[in-house]
Amino acid sequence: MADVLIALGGNVGDARLTFARAIPVICGRTGGTLTARSSDYRTPPWGEPDQPPFINACISLETPLPPRDLLGVLQEVEREFGRDRPTETHWGPRTLDLDILAYDDQRIDMPGLTIPHPRLFERAFVLVPLAEIAPDRVIGGQTPRQALAKVVTAGITRLPSLP
Repeated sequence: MADVLIALGGNVGDARLTFARAIPVICGRTGGTLTARSSDYRTPPWGEPDQPPFINACISLETPLPPRDLLGVLQEVEREFGRDRPTETHWGPRTLDLDILAYDDQRIDMPGLTIPHPRLFERAFVLVPLAEIAPDRVIGGQTPRQALAKVVTAGITRLPSLP
């Protein structure tokens, strides 16, 4: 079983409800077990500022799937929850964005799949929830806690748990 970290994001519709529904689908389709889930965070939009704030979270999952198969499942789940990659604006609004941040301690660089995620350590909206569930896990030579100390977290708000 691989220990995988996945980022979730969305700003179209009820992203928190989408996460709550998508996580069990991800676990089922990957044959995986959810080992941790961060809180949800409201975060300022990235890249394209003229859009609603995002909701972001991270999960830790143990799965037998190899990385490429895992990516295929995650993209299938995105589509099922309304994401239409071919027509969306780069860094624009989306119902559900799922990114593999880490897969065990592997480094993977192949067309369409780079692990650790290439912009992981630049993005506070990923590092804040990731540091909540895996603060000291070494990813690409540093920990989320170390990386988080180097980015601006202004505007990121932890949301209360859903009932």
